[in-house]
Amino acid sequence: MTTQPVTEAARRVQRNDDEGRYEIWVGDVLGGFTEFVPDSHGRLVFPHTEIDPAFNGQGLGGVLVGRALADVASRGETIVPRCPFVVRYLRRHEVPGLKIDWPDAPNFQR
Repeated sequence: MTTQPVTEAARRVQRNDDEGRYEIWVGDVLGGFTEFVPDSHGRLVFPHTEIDPAFNGQGLGGVLVGRALADVASRGETIVPRCPFVVRYLRRHEVPGLKIDWPDAPNFQR
């Protein structure tokens, strides 16, 4: 089965506080999500990101995480990146205004 490339206009990222995640929608289809969990300090811990395999290779993960982190920055919230995808994104991209508390876990590489 071959999937059609997703146009930029078809992608919509929205925050779903009830589910504790940002979601990326492709038309009417949920293409993936990145989860967040508020911690006892009011920071948002990002533990996991998942993209539907039907959309692999189309850049949805980067679009999702980029827009989610930009929204978090615009709200003045602080994140703790634990998801490997989010960590990789932050290593490669600057998110203006984003406050990041890097985990202090042993062997954690920024």
